[in-house]
Amino acid sequence: MLEVKDVHTFYGTSHILFGISMAVEEGELVSLLGRNGAGKTTTLRSVMGLTPIHTGSIKFRGEEIGRRPAYFIAKQGMGYVPDERLIFPDLTVWENLDIASRKPKRREKEWTRERVYELFPVLKEMERRLGGALSGGQQQMLTLARTLMTNPLMLLLDEPAEGLAPLVVKMLSEKIQGLKEQGMSILLSEQNVKFAMKLSDRAYVIEKGLIRYQGGIAELEENVEVKRKYLMV
Repeated sequence: MLEVKDVHTFYGTSHILFGISMAVEEGELVSLLGRNGAGKTTTLRSVMGLTPIHTGSIKFRGEEIGRRPAYFIAKQGMGYVPDERLIFPDLTVWENLDIASRKPKRREKEWTRERVYELFPVLKEMERRLGGALSGGQQQMLTLARTLMTNPLMLLLDEPAEGLAPLVVKMLSEKIQGLKEQGMSILLSEQNVKFAMKLSDRAYVIEKGLIRYQGGIAELEENVEVKRKYLMV
């Protein structure tokens, strides 16, 4: 589904990613773990075309997208859920969802407003409320629901649990698990290691723009040195 190979990314003259390579298979949930500032968000932004890569290759469903604009990548079926949420505060919940609506690229069950309301019932209750009047947890639900309205083939989730109350994090974990069980391919960037590892099939650990570990969740659970050195666990 996604193949990232030897990607280098800069912000101006600052070298941020140093030869990142990773992959996500169809229907798989893969976590990118690391401390704040390790390069997780830059990796997702590079995949989405929001931060242009300097060198390297990014393929989505076999097609090179490494130097394509974000709108093209979105049209190919990539859905990005940013850590800043970026909802439209002056639009209602319904309008935030409606503005993102797009027909699916495959003939599968379509994500409609009714379907995302089934996933997040609280959004239906608040569909006439302005986005800016929602709590942080409700805004996170709206951000994910809005991305699903684009009918993506794959999701990039950037720190979805950040700043949320434990009960909201638990609920969000259940919703993401449900998406995974429906066959959604997901790349999850997270600092909350416990949250991410509960959901993931595999993980990559990033530190200072370099992949320091890759492997299964069971192996990472047992690797005390990697967790202590790079994840502060």
